[in-house]
Amino acid sequence: MSEPDDRRLLLEASLGDRGAFERFVQRHEAAVFRLLRSSAAAEADAEDALQEAFVAAWRGAGSYRGGASARGWILTIARNALRRSRRRRVGEPSTFEPLEELGLQAGWGRDDTLEGLARREVLDRAMQMLGEEEREVLVLRELEDLPGEEVAEMLGITVAAMKSRLHRARLRFLAALREVTDE
Repeated sequence: MSEPDDRRLLLEASLGDRGAFERFVQRHEAAVFRLLRSSAAAEADAEDALQEAFVAAWRGAGSYRGGASARGWILTIARNALRRSRRRRVGEPSTFEPLEELGLQAGWGRDDTLEGLARREVLDRAMQMLGEEEREVLVLRELEDLPGEEVAEMLGITVAAMKSRLHRARLRFLAALREVTDE
């Protein structure tokens, strides 16, 4: 018997099936955390937003209508949870955490040799050089492989603007990669 699709899991969750929701969380937790970690100032902020996002998804499972992918739906909830937490902390100093751990969690290359670890460090350092919007569009499009229309909707911009932002982000990432490797 095949695993139920996301729409079915969310429908069952909306009817109180915790097991269905747990399967939904297992399916999407890593992607949600990658997105949050790329935008959060600290890993703890990403973890808090992750929990808040899945609590909100549990409560709102019945509101999912299937227009966009369920992954896009939960990623949007997560982005909003992170933004709400930022608004609550207005005035607090923001710190910038390295993205090295995010790269490792994302499994870039899954090459555990010394050479592979060095490659991951270079990629992470290049990602650190990008702005939040650039990292966000790269994670959504390149790592999560969401369709352009869905990414644009999540970011609240037009598809043309998303394509432009993605193109600039790719170019800046390549320039940052070159800078890091030339050091």
